[in-house]
Amino acid sequence: MTEQAVNYDDVKRYRLDPEREEELVRTGGECTFIWANRAGHPLGVTTAYVPVDGKIWMTATRERVRIKAIARDGRSSVVISSKGTPMGGGKTVTYKGHTVIHDDEKTKMWMYRLLASGMDAAGQQDEGNAFTSGLDPEMFVRFLDTPERVVLEFTPQMSIPFDGDKMAEGTAQAYAEFAAQDAAAKD
Repeated sequence: MTEQAVNYDDVKRYRLDPEREEELVRTGGECTFIWANRAGHPLGVTTAYVPVDGKIWMTATRERVRIKAIARDGRSSVVISSKGTPMGGGKTVTYKGHTVIHDDEKTKMWMYRLLASGMDAAGQQDEGNAFTSGLDPEMFVRFLDTPERVVLEFTPQMSIPFDGDKMAEGTAQAYAEFAAQDAAAKD
């Protein structure tokens, strides 16, 4: 039994495979967006997102502190969890990257429509969710389309993927070996 198999000190062996990471990003729908305030303290919010061509797209109004912070310094992070997705819980990916603010109408309308379409699809899969259930994509875009709203384009530069299913499998194997060792010690 290797050191990794008997404890959780080194979890590199439990990395989410690239195709599972892509599935997670595609199905997650919500992420935690993290930035640093003026004093360098990290802050974050959970928000809806749209993944397109390897980037994470979000929206917020200019008055949000995250917009002011990103205008000062675009360094940021995104964390996506599989909780509530068809993948089941326990899978995550954290990205370090850079965010750019867009306020042109073409980009805003493009992103709003993608977000509305994604939330409509999510609502059809999760009828118990009052936030997305019965969502009208056209009305949702109207609510978003205000002069104060901007779009955030996050570009990942590094990732930390984690697959809890792999960890569970490794843990089960270690438990079986521990049980065999304990049984042998009693003999």
